[in-house]
Amino acid sequence: MQELLLQVLERFTNRLIARQREMYAAKLPFIEKWRAAMGYLEEDRASGYSKLWFELQAMGWNDPEIRKRVAKVDHAWLGVVTEALSQAADEYGLDRGEYPRDALVALVATFNEGMHLRMLSGINTGHAALLAWIDRWIEQLERQKHKRKRTG
Repeated sequence: MQELLLQVLERFTNRLIARQREMYAAKLPFIEKWRAAMGYLEEDRASGYSKLWFELQAMGWNDPEIRKRVAKVDHAWLGVVTEALSQAADEYGLDRGEYPRDALVALVATFNEGMHLRMLSGINTGHAALLAWIDRWIEQLERQKHKRKRTG
């Protein structure tokens, strides 16, 4: 049964990663890609993916083989996030010293897991406010990007 669950996770992840890569490859500003990605939060929760992800993580706490396979899936997700955030940092001219890539990737990965875990627990308090705050920050980066283009 564990092998079946792991294979489901791996296949499901591959489909979701393909979806994310296609979305991030689009010729759109990063803010539009971010909004689309955040739109997938509820869809992914409703599909059962995040529940399977957390259940297998918990099983992996006591089983090194499961932990290794879950870590491999996480590594694949981090690859997508790393590429997307590297492109965003370049697009917005973020100082890599002030915004280290690995720190941004860890922040977004932890943020996404936290959002999924809270939704699975029936807790949604503050989610809309947090997403709106992040959106305003990225909008500010968008305005700065356009200002640099006009002046530079």
